[in-house]
Amino acid sequence: MAMEDLLESIQNFDIDQLNDVNNVGSWPMAIKVIIWVLAFVGALALGYFLHVTNLQKELGGVTAQEGALKEDYQKKFFEAAHLEAYRLQQKEMEESFEAILRQLPSDTEIPGLIEDITLVGLKNGLTFTSIDLQPEAAHEFYVEKPIRIIVTGSYHGIGSFVSDVADLSRIVTLHDFTISPQARGAGSDSPGSHLNMVILAKTYRYNDERG
Repeated sequence: MAMEDLLESIQNFDIDQLNDVNNVGSWPMAIKVIIWVLAFVGALALGYFLHVTNLQKELGGVTAQEGALKEDYQKKFFEAAHLEAYRLQQKEMEESFEAILRQLPSDTEIPGLIEDITLVGLKNGLTFTSIDLQPEAAHEFYVEKPIRIIVTGSYHGIGSFVSDVADLSRIVTLHDFTISPQARGAGSDSPGSHLNMVILAKTYRYNDERG
């Protein structure tokens, strides 16, 4: 009988009464229960939606962090797997650097270097007009010592001289050269058979005074 009364109260309920929220007390109990259930379900659905949305955001953040951690792990694993090779490479680089430093002449070796340059020039049939030491230029790890050289000789002799100076056991670099025909003089060959060359040779030594 109670169920029949409940159904009858629902059937007899005028839906327009829902617009009158001030008269809620007169609504049938069945309508109140239905509205409470709907409100409860709606609240649950809203809460679930918001909770799931937050969880999805957290999942996205965790997924991105997982990718970064995997990449970092792979990088460190690669470095660890090749650590011994890196150490050997570092040792080889240090040995190469030491070898280069040993090629840098000290102040006391500059005269010997000039002598070597002179011998190379004479071997190639060149005549030296001057060999002048220029002021040093200090850099962070090395000191640069320029040497201004003026020579006279044939085209092939000058070319061989430049090549032989570059092959010296000490580090010597050549810069800013100018070549011009030698002026005709008494007993000289035809113009242009001999050339004058002005060239700047630079040698280097280790800067042991750096802080």
